[in-house]
Amino acid sequence: MWQLLLDLLLGVVLGVLGGLFGIGGGMVAIPVLGLLFGLDQMLAQGTALVMVVPNVLLALWRYHQRNRIDWRQALTLGLSGLICAWLAAQWALGLDAASMRTGFAVFLLLLGLYNLARLIWPQRSQKPLLALNWLPLTVLGSLAGALGGVFGVGGAVLATPILTSLFGVGQVAAQGLSLALAAPSTAVTLASYASHGQVDWLLGVPLAIGGLLGIGWGVRAAHALPERVLRGLFSGFLLVSAALLFGH
Repeated sequence: MWQLLLDLLLGVVLGVLGGLFGIGGGMVAIPVLGLLFGLDQMLAQGTALVMVVPNVLLALWRYHQRNRIDWRQALTLGLSGLICAWLAAQWALGLDAASMRTGFAVFLLLLGLYNLARLIWPQRSQKPLLALNWLPLTVLGSLAGALGGVFGVGGAVLATPILTSLFGVGQVAAQGLSLALAAPSTAVTLASYASHGQVDWLLGVPLAIGGLLGIGWGVRAAHALPERVLRGLFSGFLLVSAALLFGH
């Protein structure tokens, strides 16, 4: 009983973080599941997805309520991400779990440093480098979807900084579009991991319930915080997650 309550509480915390950063909580759930529960990288990713999928769907709805999402852009990102996530997940399930964990940690470290550099040395020009049309969005959706299929994080972690830096989209709007990308890709990735027995449902379901309870708080906080503060928290979150993985 106590274990169930602790799992629910952990899910609430992860849900708040997922709503705050528009990432579904998977990036912090994966290292936590490895460190606290001793799951290998594959099982940690599959189990985290049980929580991430409903969290992403709820966060997407909440973001759309507060900041209307362009569904043509969202559909372009989502469809390209869905296809590439499925293909990448099939490939990733044949990889070594230890190598996957190291690769995931390196990616988070690089992405965290990139976001931190953008925070310290902001771009002088706010002019977008790319237009929000179907071709660059398809490329972005494909890359982010493939990343989500490999690491089980939905691809929002890659899409958000690219949307803000190259497309000139605001942080909150970028997180909403990233959630639209992550929703279908996380669902197909979860199905792939489950079909290979890489999901602990008894652990994942309580985390998912707790995440649904906490994600609304995170979304409200994201809309209340100044954009610079939100970007700083996002950078720190990435670096802490990488440190946890390297230390395991």
